[in-house]
Amino acid sequence: MIETLQSLPIFFKYIVTAIIGMTPVIEIRGAIPIGVATFNLSYLEAFISSFIGNIIPIYFIVKFIRPLFDFFGRWKIFKVIIDFATNKATKKIEESEKLQNFVSLGLFLFVAIPIPTTGAWVGSLIANFLNLPVKKAFPPLALGVFVAGLIVLFVTGGVITIIN
Repeated sequence: MIETLQSLPIFFKYIVTAIIGMTPVIEIRGAIPIGVATFNLSYLEAFISSFIGNIIPIYFIVKFIRPLFDFFGRWKIFKVIIDFATNKATKKIEESEKLQNFVSLGLFLFVAIPIPTTGAWVGSLIANFLNLPVKKAFPPLALGVFVAGLIVLFVTGGVITIIN
């Protein structure tokens, strides 16, 4: 099976790696190792494909998720969850002037640490909850994805070296 995947055209490997990078939860943390180990991409190729795939959803989530929240907010169970999360996030930021000054840094750090539930998707949702415009949210989120990708890249390289 892996031999079949490795024999696919290079463009297809890039696209699939980027799509894996776009998926929630997996994101760049899973796309780089899959690109390197499964598709036999170079570390740089896997990184670039994964990075591009992982930053594409940022814009759409920050810009357009609110109408989706409004739609699901028509049902009480979803409304309770959405209101709770939105109120909690915005209240904390509004209460503290220091936090207002460090929102970008917080988003960057949140996304840059490649552990479960700290990727670009959740970071973008947080930015949306805080009503940050795309212009202000995108740079720290994309930089966080970049740093997380570098960390995953080095860990992947280390693990592959140890295995070989």
